[in-house]
Formats: sequence, structure tokens, C-alpha cells
Amino acid sequence: MIAAVEMSRLGIARGDRSLFQDLDARLEAGQAVALTGANGAGKTSLLRALAGFIRPAEGTVRFTDAAGAEIEAETARRRIHLLGHLDGLRPGARVRDELAFHAAWLGGGAAEAAVERLSLEPLLELEVRKLSAGQRRRVALARLVAAPRPLWLLDEPGAPLDARWRGVLAELIAEHTAAGGLALIATHEPAHGLARTLELSV
Repeated sequence: MIAAVEMSRLGIARGDRSLFQDLDARLEAGQAVALTGANGAGKTSLLRALAGFIRPAEGTVRFTDAAGAEIEAETARRRIHLLGHLDGLRPGARVRDELAFHAAWLGGGAAEAAVERLSLEPLLELEVRKLSAGQRRRVALARLVAAPRPLWLLDEPGAPLDARWRGVLAELIAEHTAAGGLALIATHEPAHGLARTLELSV
């Protein structure tokens, strides 16, 4: 179980341009943290670095358990959900098949619970390409329910959702953190209900 993420003097660059430097932060289980900053400040890049998809230009990231022992990075990253701007869904696949594929790939066994929670039953026989942006995001969010993992890295997760489903997303995040999970959420929206804010400056 990931109990904390510690960043020390972390820096991220894109090509020859530094996005940010000297970031020191500790995120702890039970927190939902709003990741804020102007466009280009490096919010998406930070999420991808924590997930292991890009290498920081400098500094370190440590994942620790409840006893304070360090978790090896590859092990930790198998306990992370990264939901980016793209939903990562195959356009030609039926929603039912896509959910089953992702649940199996991620090692989850709660696909039925995800379908119920996100009201996906009417969409199951449709191809992903026939869904609206908000419907696709609901299918993508179903992974969080179908395959629980302790650390959620969410990049503007509510952007395509209407008010109803933004409320459901807020409920999912609250339940996740109440159960000891940790969520880092890149957002341009007011961070109401989130435990704290981590701001990146250009």
C-alpha cells in the first residue's frame, strides 16, 4: 500500500525548456490534492513522471508504505491509476468488451460495480466511437472502481463531465481517500473539497 509520495528537489524539462525546478512536496494517504498552475507549468508532465512514463530532469521521487519503508518504484507504479486527457479507449470496441479488457489487464474484479456506479448499463453494447466525450470519460473512470489502486493521478478528470457526473466523481474521490487512498488531481477548477493544493509556478 502506498502511504506517501515524497518529491525532493524535483525538476521536469521538455526538450531544452525547464517546466519547473526544486519541487519539494509530500503527499499522504487520505488526501485529495489539487495540482494547480498555469498552462505549461508542467502539471501533466508531473503526473506522467510520478507514473513512470517520463524521467525527471533532476531530483527524486520516493514511494513509502505505512511504516515509512520505501517501495521500489516499479512495484509502486503497479499500484497507480493514471487517467490523462485521452481516455485510452479503443474506438471500435464495445463498451462491454473494453471494460472487461481493462478490468482483466489491471487485475480488477469489480467491473459490475463500476457499471452500476457510473450508470454504464445502457452503453454496454455501443462502440466507444459512438459515445459522447462525457460518456467516454465515465467509461474511463470505471477503471478506478473496477480495479482499486491506492494512488490516483487524474488529469482534468471532470473536464468533459456535466454537473451530475462531476458530483459522482467528487464522491468517488472522497470515498477513495476515506478508505486510505491518495489522489493528485490536475485541475483549473476551484479546489472545493480537496484537502490541499500543490501549485506549480512557471
